[in-house]
Amino acid sequence: MNILHMKYAVEVAETGSINKASEILLVAQPNLSRSIKELEADLGITIFERTRKGMTLTPEGSEFIGYARRILNQISDVENMYRERTVQKQKFSVCTPRATYISGAFVNFSKYIGKIPAEVFYKETNSFQTIKNVASSDYKLGIVRYAANFDKYFKSMFEEKGLHCELVSEFSYKLIMSRNNQLADLAEIHYSDLTDYIEIAHADPYVPSLSLAEVMRTELPENITRRIFVFERGSQFELLSENDETYMWVSPVPNGILERYELVQRSCPDNMKIHKDMLIYRKDYMLTELDKKFITELCNSKRKYL
Repeated sequence: MNILHMKYAVEVAETGSINKASEILLVAQPNLSRSIKELEADLGITIFERTRKGMTLTPEGSEFIGYARRILNQISDVENMYRERTVQKQKFSVCTPRATYISGAFVNFSKYIGKIPAEVFYKETNSFQTIKNVASSDYKLGIVRYAANFDKYFKSMFEEKGLHCELVSEFSYKLIMSRNNQLADLAEIHYSDLTDYIEIAHADPYVPSLSLAEVMRTELPENITRRIFVFERGSQFELLSENDETYMWVSPVPNGILERYELVQRSCPDNMKIHKDMLIYRKDYMLTELDKKFITELCNSKRKYL
């Protein structure tokens, strides 16, 4: 099997088009098409369905592309290792939900990097993107957040994608808002109290095998008619701090963060649903020393704040 042909196939899968892939690879379209056909003949499978809309992966093709990506990543790692033979770079990457106890753990973890050259990637994103990034080996670790009642759907997907999972934390959401918000005067807040206020939401609900509409109905109460969807955590805190009509559902937030943004945290007895944060990584991946140090800081932060 030709490694170059494997690289071509991965690029076609990424772009969904022979034309676009040929432009990126600087390979003539006929040569690229012929290479893909030779690869399929060598493997005895059909990798792509050729349609009027482009190239789409068959089930066998999707499985092959997953293996091909990992092989190409390993080849790249070996090349880089010997290319940078004088000093071995430390590498660490993690995708996480937008959670202050996790970002706090990452800040403490960063102190372990030391003087050795390092490449560290920390990305806050939604559950779907985290699973995709870890399954494709673009990121080595991930933390996926979901409601406990969806446990079977997520664990089924983890198994399907070849991902190891372990529980980091379980918690019920709290409400945070400006200390000037009228809701802040209440010791406990009920759903009915929220009707006239604006919810700051993450805008990325996702559950495997369930429609977006079904998840939205479950995760976003219908009595709230005003929502601002924000993907970036810093902007969420700024909105909460400056707009006294807003509130947000969160995992428990450290007092230092609340004080910095002049926010308060309150309980809602109507929302006792349990949520889980699950650590995921590929079953064929061996944790590095940096990975283990991050997990240790994550556990320390969980015990301190949750």
